[in-house]
Amino acid sequence: MGTRERKQREFAEREERFLAAAEACIREEGFLNLQMARIARLCDYATGTLYQHFNSKEDLLLALANRGNEAHVELFRQVQRWSAGSTRDRMFAIAVGDFDFAQRNPEHTKLLQYVHTRAVWESASPQRREQALVCTGPVGEIVTGIVREALEAGELEARGLSPMELACGPWSVCEGMQALSQVQGLFEALRIEDPERLRFRQVVNHLNGMGWQPLWDPADQASLERLVSRIRTEVFTDL
Repeated sequence: MGTRERKQREFAEREERFLAAAEACIREEGFLNLQMARIARLCDYATGTLYQHFNSKEDLLLALANRGNEAHVELFRQVQRWSAGSTRDRMFAIAVGDFDFAQRNPEHTKLLQYVHTRAVWESASPQRREQALVCTGPVGEIVTGIVREALEAGELEARGLSPMELACGPWSVCEGMQALSQVQGLFEALRIEDPERLRFRQVVNHLNGMGWQPLWDPADQASLERLVSRIRTEVFTDL
């Protein structure tokens, strides 16, 4: 191994060490109390060395989110491989998988929402933001692929929108419900007893509003629960 390759490997190993320390600090103290100096101290490096890897705390947080993104992307790949599901079922399956992933990975889900706020995103380096967009690229390809298939099959009408624009609708419903769920006590205050059921019914309503065939009756809770159970059994067995 040459000198350049060795330095690159050492740089990558040191960066991974910084990220692991940051993850531990966040578990103990949360995002807002994260301190660059403490991370460097935990790793036995000068703070200046840490800044050679991340130009700000926000840059580090986005790097940490990128680091854990592959498991989330795999969720979408599992839906893509589900050949037994219709296009509408597969789009709905994404909502189910995303919900279950958030339940099992609450800290990563909170981090993703936090780094996508304007204050954090704009404070991260352009290179880190580009890396984040590259990491999520497969998600867009998978989701728009489902939409294109539905358009070609006549199960969905474009109504003047591109496949990505159409996909933004169900995505917004899921992201909105996820954001509301992070506000402790909100659903209780609003007397919403079953946020999970409400989330899935809202997705059904939205897909119906898009005219995505076959239409479902969102009030048919028994059929909806059977579909959710089927998806969890056939698609997300590892979750």
